[in-house]
Amino acid sequence: MKANTIELDVREDIKKGNDPFRVIMETITTFKNGDTLILHAPFQPVPLYNVLAAKEFEHETQKINDNHYKVIFIKKEK
Repeated sequence: MKANTIELDVREDIKKGNDPFRVIMETITTFKNGDTLILHAPFQPVPLYNVLAAKEFEHETQKINDNHYKVIFIKKEK
């Protein structure tokens, strides 16, 4: 089975004062093992790391610049 990748850029939402947490959580509801979420944020979303770790996601963070972080979350394979 092929793993899915979804890319989600929440920088504009945050700039407008909207909390993207609900959108992120809705996005991952259908994720299967090996699926990937690529998240673009204006800061390192540290609290999200623990929330998604509890849902069996691993992450890798890349700082693109001072206002752009790319975080790759992968649903762990059992």
